[in-house]
Amino acid sequence: MRIFGLVQLILILFSFSFLGACTKGKKKPNPKAGPPPTPQVEAYRVTNAPYSDHLEIPGNILANEATEIHPEISGRLTYLNAAEGRMVAKGTLLAKLFDGDLRAQLAKLETQLKVQQQTANRYEELLKIQGVSQQEYDLIRLAVNNIQADIDVVRSNLIRTEIRAPFSGTLGLRMVSPGAFVSPSTIITTIRQNNQLKIDFTVPERYTTKINRGQKVKFSSEGDSKTYWAIVIAKESGLNELNRSLVVRALVENNDGNLLPGKFAKVTIDFAPDTNAIMIPSQAVIPLARNKQVAVYNDGKVIFKDVETGARDSSRVEILSGLNPGDTIITTGLMSLKPNAKVVLSKVN
Repeated sequence: MRIFGLVQLILILFSFSFLGACTKGKKKPNPKAGPPPTPQVEAYRVTNAPYSDHLEIPGNILANEATEIHPEISGRLTYLNAAEGRMVAKGTLLAKLFDGDLRAQLAKLETQLKVQQQTANRYEELLKIQGVSQQEYDLIRLAVNNIQADIDVVRSNLIRTEIRAPFSGTLGLRMVSPGAFVSPSTIITTIRQNNQLKIDFTVPERYTTKINRGQKVKFSSEGDSKTYWAIVIAKESGLNELNRSLVVRALVENNDGNLLPGKFAKVTIDFAPDTNAIMIPSQAVIPLARNKQVAVYNDGKVIFKDVETGARDSSRVEILSGLNPGDTIITTGLMSLKPNAKVVLSKVN
């Protein structure tokens, strides 16, 4: 019995010790503790500032004129004057097709025309004395006109046996040899006008109103340190629906002979400075899924506003809409701010 009473005493003492330890571990509430301190943030006051936009885009160098040389009709090549890489003037005879059958046909028709013309002259004299009827005379004149039309067709085909340069330029590689049978689908050679070059490039949608005819752009070519200049001569009539960009064409001004069609070009465009641009620090813009926002300080509280951004530089971004000069925007601690939260400005730039 004594042993049982001793065990009970030990258990009671252990229970009081455990309860004391648990009570000791709990913190007592401090009646003097207040609400958490108002966060301090840095801000930026929005003002108008001059900004000169700068755009760098890829471009393609093109010949002023370029085309493949095809025959208009089928036939055998009897003459080929397409010297590779040679400059030729407009109208130079490059190739000739066999035309013996056409010339024989022309000679036959010319003989028929001569005979029919003589007959028509006799009928005309007979018509004056009513030796033939008007209908007979009209039929013979119709035969004369038909032969003349056939002669015009043959002469046209004879001209088409001659393949001439459509404009002055440099010939490319020759694709056929003399004696080959060619058709309108056959490429004899190519011709390019390399003394005058063009450059095509695309600009994003927001720059379409800033590109005008007569505007100068500069560019450089791969492997060439020289700076070239071009003047805008035309713009595409509409935007590309896939990437919302506009194709622009410019005429190269200072071609020194080192530029070749097909080369890659790096185009640089410096736009006229905007003296009333709104530029804010890049870190102040909060990117969202569908739009962009900035946190505006208003009477000690935070208000989030949607903005439309434009050009960027190394540390600033242009605001096209959503802010006005005089607004104060928050630039630090943006991730922890909530709408209408109270903040204290520690620094305003």
